[in-house]
Amino acid sequence: MVHRNEQQYLDLCRHVLKNGSDRGDRTGTGTRSVFGYQMRFDLEEGFPLLTTKRVPFRLIVSELLWFLKGDTNIRYLLSHNNNIWNEWAFKNWVESDEYDGPDMTDFGLRSQQDPDFNKQYEEQMKRFKKAVLEDDEFAEKFGHLGDVYGKQWRHWKSSTNETIDQIAQVIENIKKSPQSRRLIVSAWNPEDVPSMALPPCHTLFQFYVQDGKLSCQLYQRSGDIFLGIPFNIASYSLLTHLIAKECGLEVGEFIHTIGDAHIYHNHFDQVKEQLSRDPKPLPTLVLNDDLESVFDFDVEDIKVENYNPHPAIKAPIAV
Repeated sequence: MVHRNEQQYLDLCRHVLKNGSDRGDRTGTGTRSVFGYQMRFDLEEGFPLLTTKRVPFRLIVSELLWFLKGDTNIRYLLSHNNNIWNEWAFKNWVESDEYDGPDMTDFGLRSQQDPDFNKQYEEQMKRFKKAVLEDDEFAEKFGHLGDVYGKQWRHWKSSTNETIDQIAQVIENIKKSPQSRRLIVSAWNPEDVPSMALPPCHTLFQFYVQDGKLSCQLYQRSGDIFLGIPFNIASYSLLTHLIAKECGLEVGEFIHTIGDAHIYHNHFDQVKEQLSRDPKPLPTLVLNDDLESVFDFDVEDIKVENYNPHPAIKAPIAV
């Protein structure tokens, strides 16, 4: 029997492959896309970490905690062996006047097509990561991704130069006014978009309290179905669990609303392979009972139990 939570995602994959429109895109890769799609995940039925392929939960945890710290520098991620944001920071370095290595133009695509170039790419990426971790000045100059999620969530700059901590504010409002229709956090700041390595894909989320349960709805302007969406589902489900715990609530639903939901043309084979697999039972999320505040959690305080997925499926990232 296919678990309804995982079925939501598999149905999305099938729908886009069958009904999507083929479109050009910013990366030059090409996508098959639909506009406007919604999935609903009952968080009481199991933690929605996909089982038809292994999804690296440790990376999801460290990325979410990075957001919650208000951090925008990849040094924290690299210190937790998390490489999912490297390409955008690396691109800034190789396009700078300080870069002195081989030409890395169009490195995101060429690294997947040319074995010799790929070797050079890996060597330069290794050099870049080492410098970010060990050289404070280099990390400050090239490790930052601009005013991305962490900045907007925790340090939104107002027109009067005041700082708004949206996460702390929404938690306080959930506790004080659970019936409020204003339990919203926005990452889309039009003034800051030009300074971001990647404008926020998950742009706005809203909480809803009913019958002692906390639900969350995310509006995501753009979703890479094969690589990105599984991360987003697990990340916002985890965030809902963390905030529910601090607010003394149970969890309800995670509702995922996507604007441009797309599969990259060079992911078709991977998606079809995943669709050929039978889902397995979903894992259980385990949080450190001794902690309450979402800001006190570290990576080792968040785990999943009984996660026995099918093997991972590799696919190139479009930058």
